[in-house]
Amino acid sequence: MTAEPKEPLFSKKNMKLMKDPLIDNNPIAVQVLGICSALAVTAQLQPSVIMAISVTVVITFSNLIISLLRNLIPNSIRIIVELTVIATLVILVDQVLKAYAFEMSKQLSVFVGLIITNCIVMGRAEAFAMGNKPWPSLLDGLGSGFGYGVIIVIVGFFREVLGSGTLWGHNIIPEFLVNLGYVNNGLMVLPPGAFVIIGLIVWLQREKTKAYEEH
Repeated sequence: MTAEPKEPLFSKKNMKLMKDPLIDNNPIAVQVLGICSALAVTAQLQPSVIMAISVTVVITFSNLIISLLRNLIPNSIRIIVELTVIATLVILVDQVLKAYAFEMSKQLSVFVGLIITNCIVMGRAEAFAMGNKPWPSLLDGLGSGFGYGVIIVIVGFFREVLGSGTLWGHNIIPEFLVNLGYVNNGLMVLPPGAFVIIGLIVWLQREKTKAYEEH
């Protein structure tokens, strides 16, 4: 008997796991998950980027570890094991931030710890990693993390530029605009500002999906 040919690591099926969460099945824009952190940490771009990286690291490695352990985990305690793995990774990420980016760690405050309860992380562990091999699970985690990260970085960019007139902490509004009476939009530094931007992103996503379905 001849052995079945192995599926290429970067086959179309595997790459689809990474591409789908970016646009077509985005965790925030389509599934409307992870909204709390998208509102809380996106007043400026820098914490948005750090949060995006943190979530991506946690979801990628939690998917990988849970997939490696999936055949050893009793079904009755699978949720407990998943939470334990995710919590351990979140603690590691939090300690790295405190060691190398202490000011940013203070700014993100409790929101790094709340990654443990992020529906995206737990959802991918339960819905995908528990039933798939390690490599696809890793790619699924990367894709979901990137999909989440893209949205909160976009939200953080527009909130900082429109709300504070800065980008990455640096003023970008020309002096002549200030002299002409330019005023920052105070709504953007408040959570409702994030709601407005996320709402627009969701609307654009739904319009794209509607146009695709009509054709």
